[in-house]
Amino acid sequence: MASSMILRSTLPRTFVSAAGRNSLRSALQVRAASSTTQYVPGGPILKGTVNDPTEFPPPSRMHGSYHWAFERLLAASLVPMTAAAFVTSGSSYPVFDGLLGLSLVMHSHIGFDSMIVDYVHKRKFPVLSPILTWTLRSATVGVLVGVYQFNTNDIGLTELIAKVWTA
Repeated sequence: MASSMILRSTLPRTFVSAAGRNSLRSALQVRAASSTTQYVPGGPILKGTVNDPTEFPPPSRMHGSYHWAFERLLAASLVPMTAAAFVTSGSSYPVFDGLLGLSLVMHSHIGFDSMIVDYVHKRKFPVLSPILTWTLRSATVGVLVGVYQFNTNDIGLTELIAKVWTA
């Protein structure tokens, strides 16, 4: 409390006096004159930082309107396929099991890939972004192999959904 009262009483008097203002102004001018950077109207432009313009990817059909339409079509097709899984039996329709398994895995892969692209992009995370991208790709391949094994050597996805639903 005592130190704050001392600062309150001495600090304003220093800047109120003409000598205090002049000494502050001269100290700031010396600091500005000794600086190695020059003033650039509009601010300095630093290279290799967030001030660099965004690099646009080359045009590709897979990352344009076709890609968006495929994502929406895949998401919309999951609703009737899941409903059909309740009606049918897995052993009767093995192709349907494979189609449902592939669609679920691809839908999940596209969703997680969009999250990585949006929130862990290469520009801000140059090391972590490729690691997460390749981790997602390898996990997707692993899940596809697991779904294939489950559909061919076990009861299949549609039978699993029916058993979980009635449990």
